Amino acid sequence: MSNLMLADAPKKIRPFWIVAVIAAAFTAFPLEASAETFEVKMLNRGEKGPMVFEPDFLEIAPGDRVRFVPTHKSHNAATIDGMVPEGAEGFKSRINDEFETGFEKPGFYGIKCSPHYGMGMVMLIKVGDAGLPQSYRTVNVPGRAKPRLDDLFDQAEK
Repeated sequence: MSNLMLADAPKKIRPFWIVAVIAAAFTAFPLEASAETFEVKMLNRGEKGPMVFEPDFLEIAPGDRVRFVPTHKSHNAATIDGMVPEGAEGFKSRINDEFETGFEKPGFYGIKCSPHYGMGMVMLIKVGDAGLPQSYRTVNVPGRAKPRLDDLFDQAEK
């Protein structure tokens, strides 16, 4: 082997090692999406009155997470039947437990506190770019939940 070939060997090997180091870095430290976690408080009384989620309307990106925090006792977070995007699974947390869940499927999610649903304890989460289904306005909801949801639907359509 000539001296010229040996002198060129490190130059040929160098690109391989650069690629190997970069690949190892991405494997050891995978790129995570810029997913965020949003906190929603479940309150006996808040800025909008008694039995509320704060905030009561969220716009998030697919992959983001929401942590529901029972600031006062006797609250939970559950999806409202008929107010989840087609193909998305609903959820229901336990009473008094902090609960975190991810939202992958774009669309609107109606959320209630099961014990206080009739008192209007509801919220709306918009995930990604989605239009509010008109069917949400026809879902049968109890008592004070109807005007609060109507306000949230109007806010979502702005």
